[in-house]
Amino acid sequence: MNTKIDFIKGNTKKCLTAMVLPMMLAMFLNMAYNLVDSLWIGNLLGETAYAALTNSTPIILILSSVAMGATNGISILLSQAIGANAKEKSDKLIVTSLVVAIVFSLGVTVLLEITLKPILILLNTPQEVMQPAYQYLAIYILGYLAVYLYCYFTAVLRSFGNSVFQVIAMLICTVLNAGLDPLFIHFMGFNGAAVATVLSQTLCLIFMLIYLHKKQLFHLRLSLFDRRMIPSFFAKGIPSAFQQSIPAISTSFVTSLVSGYGISALAAYGITGKLEIILFYPAMALNMALTSIVGQCAGGRRYDRAKEYIKTSLLYGIAGLIILSVLVVCFSNPLSHLFVDSDAAANIVGIYFKIVSIGYVLNTVTNCFLGSLNGLGKPSKSMLCMVLYYMIIRMPLAWILSNCGLGLNGIWTAVLISHIIAAVAAAITANHELSKQEH
Repeated sequence: MNTKIDFIKGNTKKCLTAMVLPMMLAMFLNMAYNLVDSLWIGNLLGETAYAALTNSTPIILILSSVAMGATNGISILLSQAIGANAKEKSDKLIVTSLVVAIVFSLGVTVLLEITLKPILILLNTPQEVMQPAYQYLAIYILGYLAVYLYCYFTAVLRSFGNSVFQVIAMLICTVLNAGLDPLFIHFMGFNGAAVATVLSQTLCLIFMLIYLHKKQLFHLRLSLFDRRMIPSFFAKGIPSAFQQSIPAISTSFVTSLVSGYGISALAAYGITGKLEIILFYPAMALNMALTSIVGQCAGGRRYDRAKEYIKTSLLYGIAGLIILSVLVVCFSNPLSHLFVDSDAAANIVGIYFKIVSIGYVLNTVTNCFLGSLNGLGKPSKSMLCMVLYYMIIRMPLAWILSNCGLGLNGIWTAVLISHIIAAVAAAITANHELSKQEH
């Protein structure tokens, strides 16, 4: 399988655009995929059902984040091997990491099915939504293997500079979920949404496997399995997975705080989470793209090229997020009513975005630098940055401000402050690491 884009020799802007645009399109299709459940559940089943979905969301986010993070760790190793033209090493990395991915995702599935109810209790799930949230997640978790393998194969393709296939796969999954959701909700209620999601994810994986088999982009031979590579997967994968999971862990904590302010507040926080996807996904696309791009540049010892990609990403990302942030802030009220017909929830959503707004531009800056750190083979430093501003800053500050008379607005203010600290810390760390690598 040949590299689709030559990041080291090609035009910086053209290569970045060719890599990032398909990924952003795939991300927005993923957004549409996630919104389908929310829209159908909110409109067909009401505010209480939507609150149950909100309480389920942190666990779903953590699962998705672990999948994206761990497979992104594979992308770090594979991108650097490709940049160094190490073909045999690349083939061994793919086969060995696939075996590890299957075993790991099945292990997580079994573990969560056993411990699901205590986790929901720990999240301070209101009693009136405990049972539906539990049943929804018990079904959803059964499809985790499909989710994980989807992330795995897209990470491998991304390492070679192929991000187009991700768009096709995500489009098919979104269309399937959009069609199956109302059908299964009609016959099975709230649980039907989870069944539709698992079925669409499984069918999407099957389509992906057929595509890979027909195109023969790479050959999977068990003889290439090399157990000596497994420690390196954990060395890169665990920090990367934990890094991706930290925002979801933070969301879980904040959800437990918001739960104490009633069903309307919980539903509103769920809505902000769905609308934030519009503002987070471009940053995530830049993060993952830069992991592969900077990884190839680092493998080829072209740190000057890595700097060019980072600067271009920052320029494009900041400009795009200013526009998107303004749109979401201005139209947050009507957008909220698309999910749940509740004025109380819509008012909370409007206040949230007014307070946090500039934070999304800063989050894009943060993700550009974190993706660069990952590409340089330093996911542990990227992880420590996220631990700082999510777990050391945001979570304690949200608790303190909410209990000091500021209520929900105190929680939202903590979110904004953490975004500010995040951008500064990530920029300093990434620039320091780049300078050190050059010398």
